[in-house]
Amino acid sequence: MKTRCPWCEGEKIYVEYHDKEWGVPVHDDKALFEKLILDGAQAGLSWLTILKKRDGYRRAFEGFDAEKIAKYSKSDINRLLADPGIVRNRLKIEAAIKNARGYLEIREEFGSFDKFMWRYVDYKPIQNSLRSLSDIKATSRESDMMSKDLKRRGFNFVGSTICYAYMQAVGMVNDHLLSCFRYKEIRRMSRVE
Repeated sequence: MKTRCPWCEGEKIYVEYHDKEWGVPVHDDKALFEKLILDGAQAGLSWLTILKKRDGYRRAFEGFDAEKIAKYSKSDINRLLADPGIVRNRLKIEAAIKNARGYLEIREEFGSFDKFMWRYVDYKPIQNSLRSLSDIKATSRESDMMSKDLKRRGFNFVGSTICYAYMQAVGMVNDHLLSCFRYKEIRRMSRVE
């Protein structure tokens, strides 16, 4: 029997996400953009809710094609507000469109979204040594900086707590508990050559 971080217990989709995705370093621009939009959609909700709707988001937001999303009009917003496959919250939908525009600007300025986002951790994952869920922080100095920079660039739903959850998910921070079988696996994946 594998020992896992206790937060993922109880739902098969949650266990699969924990075992295969959470904490794995992501360097693909499109995947980084998708995760930022989904983390923003989570605000005030559980990650499990968003995870169950992820396929609906991928369909509704055209595979998270930022060029298409950045051009969404009022009719697209109305289409999304009627889509039961996503969280139908006008502010979150409008934020996704605004964030797509910001994403494109960052990609143009820095050459990639990956380069921009990973600079907050000096391009190498932070390896925490956590013994219990109570050791996990909600924010960090790095997530504070990321949030401030993204907001300055016009992004919405990118508070420090959302940014820290994002950093955990895309492998910028290894917050698997020391007792979790994924801790050492993620640590090995995170080594920068």
